Amino acid sequence: MRLTQTFRTLAAAAGASLLGAAAWAQEAATTFGQSAGGALPIIGQPVPGGINFQPSMSEVARNTRWLDNMVLWIITFIVILVVALLLWVMLRYNERRNPVPARFTHNSPLEVTWTVVPIVILVFIGAFSLPVLFNQQEIPEGDVHITVTGYQWFWNYQYPDEGIAFDSYMIGYNEGNLNEDISAQLAAAGFSDEHWKLATDNAVVVPVGATVVMTVTGGDVIHSWALPAFGVKQDAVPGRLAHLWFRAEAEGVYFGQCSELCGKDHAFMPIVVRAVSPEAYAEWVEAAREQFPAS
Repeated sequence: MRLTQTFRTLAAAAGASLLGAAAWAQEAATTFGQSAGGALPIIGQPVPGGINFQPSMSEVARNTRWLDNMVLWIITFIVILVVALLLWVMLRYNERRNPVPARFTHNSPLEVTWTVVPIVILVFIGAFSLPVLFNQQEIPEGDVHITVTGYQWFWNYQYPDEGIAFDSYMIGYNEGNLNEDISAQLAAAGFSDEHWKLATDNAVVVPVGATVVMTVTGGDVIHSWALPAFGVKQDAVPGRLAHLWFRAEAEGVYFGQCSELCGKDHAFMPIVVRAVSPEAYAEWVEAAREQFPAS
C-alpha cells in the first residue's frame, strides 16, 4: 500500500508538471443553463489542440489516468535508454573507429539480463494495472440503473426503475452546416455555437455521488458508449448486454461520443451527461416521468 501511494504521488506530480497547461485549458468552465440543476459548469469537453486527458471526475477515470502516467514514465525511460545505447554502439563500434570487429557468438550474462529485466518490468506494470482493470470490470450495486442502446445514429436511454425512456439526437443533426436555426436550437438548450456536434437534444441526468450502472447494447450494428471524463467506454453489441459504472464527483456537463465506427453518420452520435445534485435529480425524475414515460 505504501509503495502504491508513493508511485501515485510521483506519477501525479510528474503528470501535473508535464501536462498542467493543457489540463488548465480543459478545466476552464463555461456554463450550461438548462433545467435540472440550473447553470452547470461544462467540465468534460474536447478543446482545440488539446493533448491531455479531460479532467478525471470519477474514481475509474482517476485510476486510469494515474496508471497511464506511471506507464508513460516507464516507457519514456526505456526509449531514452535504447536510443542512448544505439547511439553509443553507432559511435563506438562503427567501422572507422573499430576496423577489426570482435568475433564472438553470444554473451550469456547480457542475454539473461535483457530477458529478465523486461519480465520484471512487465510484472511490475501488471501488479498495478490489474487492480485498475478489476475496479472497472467489477460492477458494484447501483443506485441508478440506465439502459443505453445505440442505433444508427442516435442513443436511446431507459431508466427502468423510474419508468423513463427517451432518444437522444445531436442538435442540428442532418441540417448541414452551422446556421442560425441550429444556433437557436443550441441556445434554447443552454449551449453555445462551440458545442455544435457535441450537444444533444436530451441529456442523460445522474445525481452526484451516486453509483450509476449502465447496461449497454446495440440495436443494429456495433456502437460504443464513451465518456472520457468518467473514464468509461463500452462497446454496444447487438444481442449482447455489457455493463459499465461510474460515480460522478462534481456537478457539471460532460460530453462523450460514439467510439466505434458504425456507419456514415458515426461522427454525429454525441453523448451528454448532466451530473446534478440529488435534489435536482429528484426534481428531474418527477418531470421526466411525465415528459418521457416508458412505454
